Amino acid sequence: LGLISYLDGTNLDLKVAHCSDSACTSATLYTLDSTGFVGYYTSITIGADGLGLISYYDDTNGNLKVAHCSNNACSAATISTLDSAGNVGRYTTITIGADGLGLISYYDVSNADLKVAHCSNTACSAATLATLDSSGDVGQYTSITIGADGLGLISYLNNGNYDLKVAHCSNTACSAATISTLDLHVDVGYYTSITIGAD
Repeated sequence: LGLISYLDGTNLDLKVAHCSDSACTSATLYTLDSTGFVGYYTSITIGADGLGLISYYDDTNGNLKVAHCSNNACSAATISTLDSAGNVGRYTTITIGADGLGLISYYDVSNADLKVAHCSNTACSAATLATLDSSGDVGQYTSITIGADGLGLISYLNNGNYDLKVAHCSNTACSAATISTLDLHVDVGYYTSITIGAD
């Protein structure tokens, strides 16, 4: 059944909706994190353990956080802060790597960089952090997927030149990446979303 993460804009909380049927004509709603202003820029995937894994931004503290669902319905979750070095965690997007662990791309606001967090375990209670692109103001509107080679592929905006860029991870942990600019036209690259085609 469908599982949706989202921001409750009234209470500024992270919430999930667990669909009641395949068509998701109704859902059971749960609040997972209500500590401060949380739940911005959410992204959700299903981990190797079959449970939901949600990355999101803590606006109060400027942190990257993760919620690991405690059950299929995600009626509760274990909350972890993965990155708290400055103002970090905007535009999060999460996927599961070839190693079965979560991989999150996000924007470091303080340094205007593209960063990734490679989860250290299935619950993602901790992660190894890496800066992939620091050439100007880069990393907004990120989207991540796993390529046919088993490595992460991240699309994002170069806000300095307003270009569309892609980072191809050099290893499973994505501790480094090869950077390419795909579109150099004026004012492009906002709201990126990436997937892998049949080819």
